[in-house]
Amino acid sequence: MSTTSNKYAFGMIGLGVMGRSLLLNMADHGYAVAGHDKDASKVNSLNEEGKDKDVQGFSDAKEFIASLTTPRAIMMLVPAGKIVDAVIEEMTPLLEKGDILIDGGNSHFTDTNRRVEELEAKGLHFFGMGVSGGEEGARRGPSMMPGGDKEAYNVMKPIFEAIAAKVDGAPCVTYIGPGASGHFVKMVHNGIEYGLMQLIAEAYEIMKKGLQMDNEAIGDVFTKWNAGRLQSFLLDITKDIFQYNAPGTDHLLIDDIKDEAKAKGTGKWTSQVAMDLQAPIPTIDSSVSMRDLSKYKELRVQAAALYGDGEKALDVDTDSFLESLEQAFYFSMIVSYAQGMHLLSRASEEYKYDLKLGEIAKIWRGGCIIRSAFLNDIFKAYDKNPSLAHLLLDDNVHALVSEAVKGARTVLSATITAGIAAPSFTASISYFDNFINKRMPSNLTQAQRDYFGAHTYELIGKEGVFHTQWAEKK
Repeated sequence: MSTTSNKYAFGMIGLGVMGRSLLLNMADHGYAVAGHDKDASKVNSLNEEGKDKDVQGFSDAKEFIASLTTPRAIMMLVPAGKIVDAVIEEMTPLLEKGDILIDGGNSHFTDTNRRVEELEAKGLHFFGMGVSGGEEGARRGPSMMPGGDKEAYNVMKPIFEAIAAKVDGAPCVTYIGPGASGHFVKMVHNGIEYGLMQLIAEAYEIMKKGLQMDNEAIGDVFTKWNAGRLQSFLLDITKDIFQYNAPGTDHLLIDDIKDEAKAKGTGKWTSQVAMDLQAPIPTIDSSVSMRDLSKYKELRVQAAALYGDGEKALDVDTDSFLESLEQAFYFSMIVSYAQGMHLLSRASEEYKYDLKLGEIAKIWRGGCIIRSAFLNDIFKAYDKNPSLAHLLLDDNVHALVSEAVKGARTVLSATITAGIAAPSFTASISYFDNFINKRMPSNLTQAQRDYFGAHTYELIGKEGVFHTQWAEKK
């Protein structure tokens, strides 16, 4: 194919699976695109896969930059952190004022804020964009969350809308808001993802240990759930996992995988910023903690030998209990989404993002990892009431939660008694029970704080703050 200078409308830096797939997606939609990577094998992979398309890979950065039409539009899809800064430092001397640079990785939103200021000072348009959907989404249609320089986004809008996933004909991409809002929303998306994955893992544990079901039966349950109101991408891939044998064996690969979960940090970031914003997300927090706990395999083995780790069978009717488990999962799934949406609401106020929560739910319905049937309910809730203070206050969601919470109580009563861990299910019900608690026991906490630290307290029906010398009154 020709490599004429100034031919390509869009450039990608980082030709791993995601970057390469996005470029090929763009080429499928009629765009001439170029890619750059220092790894020659990745450049060759792009050129091989795109040999019948208007695509060209470059190992040399200067040749890559020279191949792009001006003003240039370039996306980086490289690991978050110092590598992003290194790429920016390498590329900016080769760029000109008015060029557009996009960070499509999972950068921390505070890094994006800094880079916006630095690149604006150099006359470059920069914005951060969360991209969700994995390899398949990138290739066939992702969900994208761009935020920052709106002028630059509007230039890119036709390309992004063309390659995005579509639901009811609408592209799963929208301008999120100013600053680092795009990366913030993607971070919260990933936090919700952590919560949902942990809930699925806990349901697996309950079926395996509590109900002593075999893999085939567990896979059937996940398949059934995915055909109903729990339909989601994560359950869809889970049912597939329970049909995949280890190569050359007659047993499932899942049984050969170590029970030590890895993470790239976005879940942790979600928990950290939620605490900064005082937006409780305990379902998500517990999922992050359980990934961390899973890494202490040697300690867990020692503890199991000391305290015992039996099969912990539940004395229940399996069919009836599975109905309750489906309700428990639905309830906890709703709570996980609700916590994430509330965090977005708080961030929108604090950081002046002016987030449109209905639009965010709308673009999450397709392409992304947390897409599910329930996102239609979330979209409708915020579309009906854009100022909805909390998802659990929506009338339709109230009806769904009120019906499902009974199953959550049934499941947790049994699992706690049997010693089967279900931390994210437990966190969900505890959050809910205190969310609907018009008088929490926090008055005692305030009294204690005032007693030992003179932190003061407020009184019901009386203005002002107060302090008491508690030790003087017995």
